[in-house]
Amino acid sequence: MLYWKKIVTLQRYSSTDKKSIIRYMATMKERAELHKTIWKIANDLRGSVDGWEFKAYVLGSIFYRFISENICDYFNGRMHEAGYADFDYVKMSDAEAEGGRTDAIQTKGFFMLPSQLFQNVVKHADKDENLNEHLTEIFHSIEASAVGTPSEDDLRGLFSDFAVDNTKIGATVIARNQLLVKVLKAVDDMDLGSRYDDTDNDTFGDTYEFLMQMYASSAGKSGGEFFTPQQVSELLARIAAHDNPNIQKVYDPACGSGSLLLKFAKTVGKENPNLQYFGQEVNPTTYNLCRINMFLHNVNYDNFDIRLEDTLLKPQHMQDAPFDAIVSNPPYSLKWVGKDNAILINDERYAPAGVLAPKSAADLAFTMHMLWHLSEKGTAAIVEFPGVLYRGGDEKKIRQYLVKNNFVDTVIQLPANLFFGVGIATCIIVLKKSAKRDSSVLFIDASKLFQKDGNKNILLPEHQDKIMELFANRKDEQYLAKLVKNDDILENDCNLSVSSYVEQEDTREVINITEVNAKLKALVSEGNELNAKIATIIKELGE
Repeated sequence: MLYWKKIVTLQRYSSTDKKSIIRYMATMKERAELHKTIWKIANDLRGSVDGWEFKAYVLGSIFYRFISENICDYFNGRMHEAGYADFDYVKMSDAEAEGGRTDAIQTKGFFMLPSQLFQNVVKHADKDENLNEHLTEIFHSIEASAVGTPSEDDLRGLFSDFAVDNTKIGATVIARNQLLVKVLKAVDDMDLGSRYDDTDNDTFGDTYEFLMQMYASSAGKSGGEFFTPQQVSELLARIAAHDNPNIQKVYDPACGSGSLLLKFAKTVGKENPNLQYFGQEVNPTTYNLCRINMFLHNVNYDNFDIRLEDTLLKPQHMQDAPFDAIVSNPPYSLKWVGKDNAILINDERYAPAGVLAPKSAADLAFTMHMLWHLSEKGTAAIVEFPGVLYRGGDEKKIRQYLVKNNFVDTVIQLPANLFFGVGIATCIIVLKKSAKRDSSVLFIDASKLFQKDGNKNILLPEHQDKIMELFANRKDEQYLAKLVKNDDILENDCNLSVSSYVEQEDTREVINITEVNAKLKALVSEGNELNAKIATIIKELGE
């Protein structure tokens, strides 16, 4: 595995550091083996069912198990602290458990009766002829427990993709129940840990992210629409958090499954447990995945606000702006209504540029939307389709607005083939308002900073570190970085393509003409000698 290549650097560290690194590497190896096993289970379970559709049952079952253990750990922890060492919520009667409903909903955002717990359902699943109906009732009850409370929007529809009567998983009720039993038992057997409140145990969230990555990889282009590779998410989070110590609110207007937002939960969120996460998503399935992902990463319901709606036409978080950090990988060259909607040109998000993004490519509409939502001291890191850097027309006018007003801080050219279903080399545009140091744009060529991993390229930690070093230093470095004044960019047709400013290293082999001529002369001589020998042989044969 790639992480074992890091072992060669161990000699640089102290004995204490070495032990920590070795323990970390062992943990990574165990995690990799766990992931490998889980992916095999998920694939074996689905049989002839399409993997992209089957993900709802595996991921949904993992979430069902998680919130069941979550509620148990909550009640058990409270009772143990009160001196009831033998208390076990799993063994309580439903009638007795009702007394904790209000407390659980206020604190956790939902409530489950002991009979509804994953642990109790899976014990008797293979004997439950009405398992499909039973699960439907349980899921409805979990969502209903939040109705009329602050967590209602966070719970509504979470299990809607777990369709127990979907004929694609079985032609009959019996066949569907048999598959559901297999899924529940397989998830029950997964070694995912059980201590929800153990901050060092992120196995549930980590496994969920891994499975989504594998499903995205298998699905190709459609998978790329909901999942951003983790190493890219890490880089965006590091950029947005750099020299930005007071981040209170993070935003992603095209949040997909939430992988970008959750990188902040693992970094900034550890320092600030009250960090608020805001996101918007237009796809209902992906919207559900994102909210589930939040729960699985220990982000409580009152710390996130994920909305389902079209970001460009019906933004849901304008009242929550501005945001201290924005990270996003919006859809590339998405078609939208654009100038066909006469009202949009007066929208306060788009109006400052004087034009709208073209109907055939909404990329810069997302960019303008994010700029409006960004705080004066904040940073936005946005993955962009490369065409927006150099195309003419209205896109050029929008770039001119951004550059003239000194909003573009950095443009980073990424390697090709990082994203699922997208082979082209994308880029990152970093936006700032009053937080910029100068009236220039830093261009970084990171196109060669990658390692092959199967049929994809990945950014290793050292590649991310190099990009961050260039980003922080903000100065020229041959073949890698160039700081260019805004006026020079405007004179160059407002072209923001990295290759227009960062000199490309000539890696072609230098040809020594003298050596080539000498070799050619020797070959001609050898050829003449060979021809003479052939002529002699022919002559002798003729005699």
